[in-house]
Amino acid sequence: MPMPPHNRRASRAAVAALGAAGLITLAAAPAAFADETAPELVVGGIEPIDGVQPGSAFDLPVTVANKGTRASEKVWVTYAVTRGLDFAEVPSNCRAQQVRSYDEMPERWTTVCGFDQAVEPGVVYTPERPLRVKALDRAFNDELLLRVDENDPGADENGFPPVAGTAPAVKLVEAPAGGEGSARVVILPVTSVNTADYQVTGAALRGRVGETVPMKVEFTNAGPAWFMAKVGEPTARVVITPPAGTSVVKTPGFCKAKGDAYECGMSQRALNEGGRETYNFELKIDKRVAHAKGSVALSTEARPFDPDKSNDKADITLDVTGGGSTGSPGGSTSGSGGSSGGAVGGASSTGGDGTTVNGGHLAETGASALPITGAAAAAAVVTGAGMLVIVRRRRAQSLN
Repeated sequence: MPMPPHNRRASRAAVAALGAAGLITLAAAPAAFADETAPELVVGGIEPIDGVQPGSAFDLPVTVANKGTRASEKVWVTYAVTRGLDFAEVPSNCRAQQVRSYDEMPERWTTVCGFDQAVEPGVVYTPERPLRVKALDRAFNDELLLRVDENDPGADENGFPPVAGTAPAVKLVEAPAGGEGSARVVILPVTSVNTADYQVTGAALRGRVGETVPMKVEFTNAGPAWFMAKVGEPTARVVITPPAGTSVVKTPGFCKAKGDAYECGMSQRALNEGGRETYNFELKIDKRVAHAKGSVALSTEARPFDPDKSNDKADITLDVTGGGSTGSPGGSTSGSGGSSGGAVGGASSTGGDGTTVNGGHLAETGASALPITGAAAAAAVVTGAGMLVIVRRRRAQSLN
């Protein structure tokens, strides 16, 4: 049975960006500092998982091995999955915890299983009954973390209280040789067959010449799938073109002027189903322009998971009341007003500049993220039940 969980915060040093091979592994310790007489536990036996159908379930055929020279008297195996997945059942020698999103980590479920038995050097073990995971309706591009420890890794203080499992306990049994892993921590993708409907909402503006009016447009992920971009990759881009005859005096965060339009990003790399971004501008009506109309539209990059293109663009209309000069239709004039927004932390209600209800904490990446290169990415090992981070981000509001 596992020891009582420590109320210890998991390391914030980290989430994994999956490389071209789709798999990240981290060794237990640099060779120069390793204790040659200590156990060297590694986890493996599983490859990236693809083609999962929402509503289905699958097993995790995990192996544990000891590449050291001394037996480990006990062993703890941690499983962590992002929010599109959940555990079908939890054995009684394990505990499950739902962890809120915080820092650069998405919402996730963790299960820590304690095995009160020795793990001998040179022997490969596997749970006698593999842990089973189910794909939820929102499953799409999720991640699975596996970790093995000699000591109880404890609970994450950002999560809800851990709950002991109720299914029959499991123990480790010997597995055929050759299936052992090479690292203490492994992260790999779990990809489901699903769709997400990205859509935008326009605005109807009204005011007199010389007045400054608010303009609020929105982006929504109507689901059913959530979407989590890989670290360093953008989530979605929205192009906002104000109506002719206006000038922008205030822009929200994550928006940058490009000609007569503004390209806006997302405050987080995770777009939950039902999540939205709200972009609040302030426009000055400079003159009356006949039939002036702007637009809000998704950028043109391919999104094969989003087959419905009918709601990818919406109008921004302008009704100029009272007297005033009339000009010909054309682009709006970009003002020099400063940005009103910044990186948005945590879940919040709609209404603020760049506000989201997604629930994550990672600001838009893309060019504002530091480049990730090969082995330099696998930098740190999580302590506790958290995920891994191999990216540093700058809290920049501007986009490429």
